[in-house]
Amino acid sequence: MISYLEIALAAVVSTSRVLALIGASIATGWLLGYIAIRSRVFENLYTSLIGVFESVPVFSFFPVVLVFFVEGIGGYFGAELAADFLVFTAVVWNIWIGIYQAFKTVPRDMAEVAENVRLGFFRKMRHLYIPYSMPRIAANLMPSFSDGFFYITVSEVFSVGSSEYGVFGIGSVIARLTAEGNWGNPAFVHRYLFALGMLALAVGSVVYGFRELADYVAGKYAVDSSMPVKRIKLIPPWLARGVGGPLARIARITAAVQRRAAREPTWYEEERGHERLLKVVGAAVGLAVLGALIYGAAVTIAATPASLWQALLAQTGQILAALALDYGRVFAVTLCATAFAVTLGYYLATHHRVERVVVPALQIYAAYPAPTYFPLIFASTYLALYGALGYYANELYVILLGFISTFYYVFYSFWMGLKAMPHEIWELMDNLSLTYWDRLRLILLPATMPYLVAGISSTINSAWGGLAIGEYWPDIYGGRDLAVGNGLMKLITLSTAEGNIALAAWASLIFGVVAVLFSIFFTRRLMDLAQKRYVAEEAVYAA
Repeated sequence: MISYLEIALAAVVSTSRVLALIGASIATGWLLGYIAIRSRVFENLYTSLIGVFESVPVFSFFPVVLVFFVEGIGGYFGAELAADFLVFTAVVWNIWIGIYQAFKTVPRDMAEVAENVRLGFFRKMRHLYIPYSMPRIAANLMPSFSDGFFYITVSEVFSVGSSEYGVFGIGSVIARLTAEGNWGNPAFVHRYLFALGMLALAVGSVVYGFRELADYVAGKYAVDSSMPVKRIKLIPPWLARGVGGPLARIARITAAVQRRAAREPTWYEEERGHERLLKVVGAAVGLAVLGALIYGAAVTIAATPASLWQALLAQTGQILAALALDYGRVFAVTLCATAFAVTLGYYLATHHRVERVVVPALQIYAAYPAPTYFPLIFASTYLALYGALGYYANELYVILLGFISTFYYVFYSFWMGLKAMPHEIWELMDNLSLTYWDRLRLILLPATMPYLVAGISSTINSAWGGLAIGEYWPDIYGGRDLAVGNGLMKLITLSTAEGNIALAAWASLIFGVVAVLFSIFFTRRLMDLAQKRYVAEEAVYAA
């Protein structure tokens, strides 16, 4: 039987794995985000691919894991890389989109000052773009960490076909204990509860650190925020001096430039070699990826018999109808999550004592996989709900599952946006004695629009994972099935289970195309609008 020490070590290993991959996501996000804002071709492809991949549940990457890591590399190292890749796909997308949207909404005057004082690429990143992205990163750390632990059981132990692979970690330990299922043995029950307790301890410890980091980042890196800068003794003084107040310095320079603008001509540095290189590299990478996708699609189309194409095209109408229904469910989830985020986020941002308790509790709750406890919710409510709503109870359960799987994206984004707002805005609202609704309508929602766009886009893209679980859940409790009448995720799940891979692939392709169009015409346009009209930091020196 597994020892208590092994369980404790497994919790440490899993936590370290998730944190390391979050760090890798941030580092790569800085580079890709900068290339995206410099190259329009790469930007369109980058945001579109993020939207598609963020919409795909983690278990959809199993074939990639099997081919490239398990079979290509093999052994424990291959399994470790496979697990790391699966966790990476769970934590990376909202961090990447958050960094991109932060870079996209850097105040224009700050960017112009960085150009005018001849900052090179590395100094520009160090003193402007990276500091400006820190509040957005802090807002996305919590949902990314939650996602990493949400999928930890399917990442550390996964099956492809008849083969099972696993690595050491708390997810594999819990999976082993669950498979053993020796509930009549008190020693087994104690170890199972100890494993859950270690998971809660690991999550709670990291959540506490993230919450302290969020306060620190909001005070240090937001432009003129009302948050005090907390001293973190773990940071060496030489490092603190090296990164201290870069945005504040940029803001002061910007204000001085604005005051001299009327009497001194503004000059702009000619585009340097590295900027041109980044644009060329971004365009080349974007075109190469696009070409590879077109080539792969052409090969697949040519290899598919005409009779199969006729059958698939005949079912396209059914697929589009199912997709429309699912988008309705996704929008319902997003509306509920946004209302929850705005209401609770404002309350917590203005009640700091409650905030210190509720935020960690929400983070711990979000990190627990919904499939482990949702059957208990179903068991305790299905008699009343089916008696009152009939079939529509299925729809309610699916929307509820999607909500509890994604609400934290927009919540943490909005909450962090409030904490990063310049203190002059809070003072203005207090001096005008604005009501709650006037604050939301006139100031808070416009001021946090870049954060809301990031959170809402991540919520929309990630809600599909909850739908994939809830639209067809056989034997959820007591022999009962949870199933909707029609839905794209249900269609793909049933087609795959029945061996109709062609239909599942065709439905997935249509879904991917729609997700790309949604990213281009919704997410990016909203971000462009937020950049032009809703960057609250510009209010600090606009007057």
